[in-house]
Amino acid sequence: MASEDKDDGETVEDLVTPIKVEETGPYFLRTLIDNVDLSADGNDLEVSITCVELLKGNLYIGTSRGELLHYVLVPLETAEADSRPSYILASRSQPPSGTTPSGAYHDVGIQQILLLPRASKACILCNGTLTFYSLPELSPAFAATQVKNCNWVGGIDLSFEKDTHDELIMISLKSRIRLIELGEKPRPVVIRNIEYASSLTTLRRGSFACVANEHSYALLDVEHQRKIPLFPISSLEGTSTGNLAGEAEGTRSNVAIRGHPNESSLRTGSPGAMGDLRAHGRSTSLGVLVGSFGRREQSPRPRSQDQHTQSPREVLPGELPSRPTTSQDGQHPGGDASHPANLSSDKPLPPPPANTQGQTETNSSQTAPTVSSTALRPHILSPTPDEFLLTTGTTNSEPGVGIFVNMDGDVCRSTINFERYPVDLVLDSEETDTNSHDQGSAAVSQAYVLAVVEESDHREGAIGIEIQRLDGEVEEIWGQKAWLPVAPAKGDLSEGQSIEGRVGVRKVLTACEISSKELRMALQLVRLDLPSHRSIGFQQTLADEKGVVAQEQQEKPPKDKIVQASNQEKALEHIDADLSESRDMPRLREEEQFARRFSMQRSQLIVWAGNEVWSIVRNPLALRLEAMLDMAITQSAGEDLVDRQKVIGLLDSIRGQEPRTETQFLSLGYIRQKASLLLFINMIASSSKGVSLSGDEERLTEESLLEGAIDPRVIMAMVPLLQQDIVEGQGGIWVHGGVRSYIQHHICSGDVLMRSQNGSEEPKEDLLHILRRYLSAWRRKKGFGSIADEKEVFESVDGGLLHVLLQLDGKNGHKGNGVRPELYSVVRTGVDCFDRAVVLLEQYRRLYVLSLLYHGRKMSRNVLATWKRILEGDASEGDEFVDGENVMRDYLAKIKDVGLVQEYGTWLARRQPSLGVLVFTDERSKVRLEPAKVIEILKSGAPDALREYLEHLVLNKNVSEYANELISCYLDSLLPVLQSSERARSILSQSYETYRALRPPRPTYREFITDNAVDERWWQDRIRLLQLLGGTQGAAVSRYDVPLALGRIEPFEKELVPEMIILDGKQARHQPALRLLIHGLGDYDSAINYCLLGGSGLFHPTFGSSTPSEVLPTPDDEHASTLFGYLLAEFLRIQDADEQVEQTGALLERFGRWYDIQQVLSEIPDSWSIELVSEFIINSLRRLLAERNETLVAKALSGADNLQINARLIDESEKIGPAIEGVMD
Repeated sequence: MASEDKDDGETVEDLVTPIKVEETGPYFLRTLIDNVDLSADGNDLEVSITCVELLKGNLYIGTSRGELLHYVLVPLETAEADSRPSYILASRSQPPSGTTPSGAYHDVGIQQILLLPRASKACILCNGTLTFYSLPELSPAFAATQVKNCNWVGGIDLSFEKDTHDELIMISLKSRIRLIELGEKPRPVVIRNIEYASSLTTLRRGSFACVANEHSYALLDVEHQRKIPLFPISSLEGTSTGNLAGEAEGTRSNVAIRGHPNESSLRTGSPGAMGDLRAHGRSTSLGVLVGSFGRREQSPRPRSQDQHTQSPREVLPGELPSRPTTSQDGQHPGGDASHPANLSSDKPLPPPPANTQGQTETNSSQTAPTVSSTALRPHILSPTPDEFLLTTGTTNSEPGVGIFVNMDGDVCRSTINFERYPVDLVLDSEETDTNSHDQGSAAVSQAYVLAVVEESDHREGAIGIEIQRLDGEVEEIWGQKAWLPVAPAKGDLSEGQSIEGRVGVRKVLTACEISSKELRMALQLVRLDLPSHRSIGFQQTLADEKGVVAQEQQEKPPKDKIVQASNQEKALEHIDADLSESRDMPRLREEEQFARRFSMQRSQLIVWAGNEVWSIVRNPLALRLEAMLDMAITQSAGEDLVDRQKVIGLLDSIRGQEPRTETQFLSLGYIRQKASLLLFINMIASSSKGVSLSGDEERLTEESLLEGAIDPRVIMAMVPLLQQDIVEGQGGIWVHGGVRSYIQHHICSGDVLMRSQNGSEEPKEDLLHILRRYLSAWRRKKGFGSIADEKEVFESVDGGLLHVLLQLDGKNGHKGNGVRPELYSVVRTGVDCFDRAVVLLEQYRRLYVLSLLYHGRKMSRNVLATWKRILEGDASEGDEFVDGENVMRDYLAKIKDVGLVQEYGTWLARRQPSLGVLVFTDERSKVRLEPAKVIEILKSGAPDALREYLEHLVLNKNVSEYANELISCYLDSLLPVLQSSERARSILSQSYETYRALRPPRPTYREFITDNAVDERWWQDRIRLLQLLGGTQGAAVSRYDVPLALGRIEPFEKELVPEMIILDGKQARHQPALRLLIHGLGDYDSAINYCLLGGSGLFHPTFGSSTPSEVLPTPDDEHASTLFGYLLAEFLRIQDADEQVEQTGALLERFGRWYDIQQVLSEIPDSWSIELVSEFIINSLRRLLAERNETLVAKALSGADNLQINARLIDESEKIGPAIEGVMD
């Protein structure tokens, strides 16, 4: 039977626990009334429901006893919105009734309830008597007017819409169909009579009506009085009665066929005419349908000029008023029985068909005609404005066929089949308005045909509703047809009870609004509780409240410590659930109200059986698709086995489907989420078993996860590796109720899905890459306003993605795998889960990546502290911090924090002085400190770097004020070594001896000690000291405190000979300086340069044998001449005679112009041969001769100039002439 909603009060668990709907077909039942009070005396055994109608909360039920029950809907409170509708009996009435029903196929008792909302009238047919009532209270209308011998009432124009309150209906009498108007007039008004005898049912579209009698169907043009006979209802009866179409054609009728002689005798089809019906490849057990139906060559359509003027006439008591119709030419083509001349009759009425049991049929209006066992109830539906659906078959126990005909009487589409001939038939379309011609086939693309049938033997003969698509398409869940059980099998029927008197279905006027609790529970967002994780804020609140409870427990008088401890433990155990419930309840109620709006379903279909009435509710899209997902899961050995192809096929079927309503939007999203989750969990389970999926399956799983747009924290919750990266927040994670139940099945049960066979919880690399791509795609959604709980979601996504990248980078040994650039990019662009990222990077010992994270947040102190940890040897995986000192030095040049520059510049200077000094000397640095401040910092923090900084100032920047400090640094490094190390002194003495032992031409001493440097600190300091003392960096540097330096060096004058030479030169003590150069060092070239440079720049870079001429003094330079005189004297004192002669001769030969020949001849020893200085003498004499000649020439030139001047004086005097001056007396 139908699934029921519970009426019990709801708990919190009720709000979040989904309910599985029992029916998986397109429809399911919801109870409207489960115990109809069919009899006032309580004897309901022989009473059944015959018809039902619903209008705006008023439910009208007709019974086989001829009673009309009026039930009224009781509004439900909001809290009871999920409960079934509640109806109470408002009235019980018994309309006027004939002795027996007129009509072979109508029930005994109330046969029809026809409600006319626009006219506010109701037509009740009871045992052949039609009466009229006012709505909704069912008070008698039209002065209790009655129509006797009525077969049926209906024929409302399905395509007609107007603003008036009048309704045109058709009633079937014994020999005619009468069209009447009901409205505001005091009585019904007869519009016209149509002579069509014994009609049982009709359906009208505009001027066309499809009618049926006991034998066949026909198509009537109501306004133009034309008829198209169609085909028999029962093919067996059509075979036994011969030409059924001809019989229908001869029925007494006022249908005049004008201007169409061919239509006056409609063609009779052959027994094989049904072969023209297109069956779309369907099979049927009906066999060859025997019968025929006529076709018209031309089908006249209603035109505005064919409308005729109608005028009502007075109605006699007990008679329905009639209104004749008048054509434009004044003739009366139709009317009631008083106008027989207007009727066209080809032949008299045929006799009724013989009863198969030999009984005769009476024509009395008080006795219903009996029908043969092959008689079938006709059914007419109109799925579109241009076609009708008619049923035909053989017997009630054999299959039936539904045939579609258009307004021309032609078959217009493929047939549909029924397993048994329908007892009742109804059409349900997803589009509520099928009247619009513009909608076409789209309006009924999701229409279903519901037939009340008795199931075949293999279904145990139960009675129910057979459901199939109107367009014949096959549904993926239930196939071509679905079955909705309503009543038990035949064996459970009472004696004499038939299917006709037991089950019925009808499409009522007003839709029932029914809340689907299953749909609400599936779509409603509920909180997903992760058992091992809560937000930090919630944990803190929870801890505080637990502390309060614990304190209260401790303050109670301890009667028994064990009992007190037990009570306290219980209080702490339940506080989590209590706090969660109290915090979640407001939003839970909001989500419930939101989901309830989409769970309200409207249905115009009502089915009844016995004393129960149900509403046939269309199974929601979400529940239908969910049923398909459930079909893809099977159980084997307590484990879920998933048919991935079915799940993927389902996703493909809804991919690209555009939702037309908000409910469809939510439903499709819900199914995509659940299906993607199903595929992902299955992939995890396969991976844990060592089963790898194909690349296409992995890709499809990724795509489904992204299309489903499920909260990525849910996916992360499936992976133990990422569970600690989830940030719930105080609001928690909210998912659809149907998704929550599936997740809890795998998480909250304690299963570890990712655990491999060896017990490790580390996922495999292929799964990690899937997670990487999935989380990266989610990360690109940052800033989308449509994402709920954006802060917590992206904190979780960033944490999970970082965790996955670290895991992948570690698995590949930190080598080029394409992951590291992505890892750097994620960290550099910033992550929302900063604290979690720090923990992860520390956990994986990725300090360099941690520094990138700090750099992205502009946390310079943390960046430098992390780099310091790496350089000092803290464990850091990846070997990523290459050339770290230079990286730190460049970084310090870019920041503006003075304190950080001082702190880490000093640390770097202490670690690597040369780089540390660059921090303070870099011209690009954004922090520029005064030299005095830097010197102070380095003195206290990095003494070794102080000298580097002073060298920069003095040697590079020529800042002379710090020369004394630099000299002191050098001496502080050099003198203690010389004082304490004999080896150092020996090295110096040996260097002098080695240099003097070299044969000329020898390099200068500066070149010698540079080329033969000792790899010791004090030696390098001595070279720099010599450069500084010698003033090689400019005149500004040479201004240092010479006496101070000399005072410290003088005790080591034997070891520091060059230093003494330089200091003597600075003090203008040139003779001692030259003496040390020549006799102490034996550096003759340096001695010559000393004289050329005026006694300074002993270690100038231009020193050497090829001194540039621009730096040489002229012979007229007295200072240089004096120095050269000292030099000659020292050369003549060289102990080695050969060296003395050689060096003196070379000196006189190269620099003889600075010497006077007479002075030189007086100074050289008498023992020397003249040849030793011959070159000097010759050059000197030549120079003297040249000077003499130059003097004579200059004198002669001066005399000539004097003569020229005197000559010009005489000429000028003559020009001026004499001047006479006055004589003084």
